[in-house]
Amino acid sequence: MRLKKGDNVMIMRGKDRGKSGKITNVNSVAGRVSIEGINVYKKHVRPKKQGEKGEIVSLLRPMSASNVMIVCEHCKQPARIGYQLLAPESGSKSKALKTRYCKKCNGAL
Repeated sequence: MRLKKGDNVMIMRGKDRGKSGKITNVNSVAGRVSIEGINVYKKHVRPKKQGEKGEIVSLLRPMSASNVMIVCEHCKQPARIGYQLLAPESGSKSKALKTRYCKKCNGAL
């Protein structure tokens, strides 16, 4: 999955279209991401003990990663992500580094 925890993303589809936020959780197996303050639902919780009152709790529900786009730090617009392999310095035994970049402005992410 191209998205990581801490990335700023913009919602492209759904009831929260146009809003943006930071990714708090990524489930790469299911292809879903949780974004702080977005896709919030209310859940009614039953009382656990006798005499206790029930309550309404707000929950963050994960949404499909295909419905969000990362916001580039340089051009401040939602953009597609590409990968570049940076060659190691000559004489070093380290491997090539794989970095993400914005396909609009070619800025590193």
